[in-house]
Amino acid sequence: MKNPFKPISISLSPNTQGDDVRLAFSLLFRPGKWKAREIVKSRVLNGPESFAFGDAGAELELKFGQYLGVKQAYSFNSGRSALVAILDGLGLGEGAEVLLQAFTCNAAVNPIRWAGLAPVFVDCDQNYNLSPEDLKKKITPKSRAVMVQHTFGLPADIDEIKKICDDNKLFLIEDCAHSLGAEYKGKKAGTFGQAAFFSFGRDKMISCVYGGMAVTNDAALAQKLKDYQNNCGYPDNGWILQQILHPVLMNWLVLPTYSILGRYLLVLFQWLHILSKAIHWKEKRGLKPDYFPHRMPNALALLALNQFKKIDEFNAHRRKLAKFYFRELANSGGSGGPTPANLRGSDPRERSEFILPNIFQEKKQVFLRFAIRHKNAAKIIKKAWSKNLLIGDWYRTPVDPFDTKPETVGYVKGSCPNAEGFSGKMINLPTHINIDGKSAARIVKFIKKINGD
Repeated sequence: MKNPFKPISISLSPNTQGDDVRLAFSLLFRPGKWKAREIVKSRVLNGPESFAFGDAGAELELKFGQYLGVKQAYSFNSGRSALVAILDGLGLGEGAEVLLQAFTCNAAVNPIRWAGLAPVFVDCDQNYNLSPEDLKKKITPKSRAVMVQHTFGLPADIDEIKKICDDNKLFLIEDCAHSLGAEYKGKKAGTFGQAAFFSFGRDKMISCVYGGMAVTNDAALAQKLKDYQNNCGYPDNGWILQQILHPVLMNWLVLPTYSILGRYLLVLFQWLHILSKAIHWKEKRGLKPDYFPHRMPNALALLALNQFKKIDEFNAHRRKLAKFYFRELANSGGSGGPTPANLRGSDPRERSEFILPNIFQEKKQVFLRFAIRHKNAAKIIKKAWSKNLLIGDWYRTPVDPFDTKPETVGYVKGSCPNAEGFSGKMINLPTHINIDGKSAARIVKFIKKINGD
């Protein structure tokens, strides 16, 4: 019988299944495996008949590199830490500019500032990705790198962006926090630039609550990443315990009682520092929490490995749900894909219709979330939450979360009009493995009703 108190949620440990929770629970009683090197046997990247010994992090790096088809992969305790390592390895120089899109999270911006570099925000295109046209306008003599985000798992126009980088002698870094498994013209996201980083945060494509990976095909950069990883050490046991507890408490206590007790328990656990928050309050002020940067501890690598073996299943499920949402919502009066006109808010349809993403073209999209747009998004989301449908709101501001102070991340109001136009109008529908057909149908029914269908 379905639990009436458990919400349909887009976050709150969405990927975790029974085997993930049981693994986390078992790790609570094996503190010797939290940091220490666990001996595993696995094939090395450059020699199919040879073997190497290392910890679970080393095995994850090996399998991750093989999956992407890259030469080197290095695990860290977050995508932020991985980005810090990449920026350090590239040696861009104090005050150098890194161009990145607005309509992003402060977790993508802060590592740039922590590295002593200057973020320069580029506007979005119609698919919520970095606009090549605006990129050309924002390049200056101080520009040294471009960071391209594949928003919601929808690959950016890499060919054009890469050409701009090559023409201007700029490094290309791919932000693949949303896009593990996505492809552009037959190549996986994360294989086009000098380096890429991935996130294994609690609501990403795979999750070990906190975790990330830096990848590269550049031998010199790979050595610097390796050195950086070796020197930054592991986070402390208290922090590791917080992350191990997360899937256990969320799935066995918080979510099953969410509508009557669980939401209050979540706040209490976070206030008592029993559970971590996805974004520390310091990051909203541009400050760096002391648990960044570190390498990935063995316990989280084990959780990530368990999730990673299911990545193809996860992505197939996400694409199936995206097709369902697109078909049902297009038939209910939504428009299939934004246009330059309605990006500026001048399309009269935006007053009453849901704007759906452009999908199923030459790109293999993975749909971390199925993002639609409506001018009354905030009211719709509030109404949905009252019905225990915890749909998402990425992004409410050009640099999210909404209470991030723009001046601390270097964002100038008016510099990215499309990103500002999108902000606050987004509704994210869940696509993760724990959303079945009945749950998706219930979400669609709500959306159609609220749209007056």
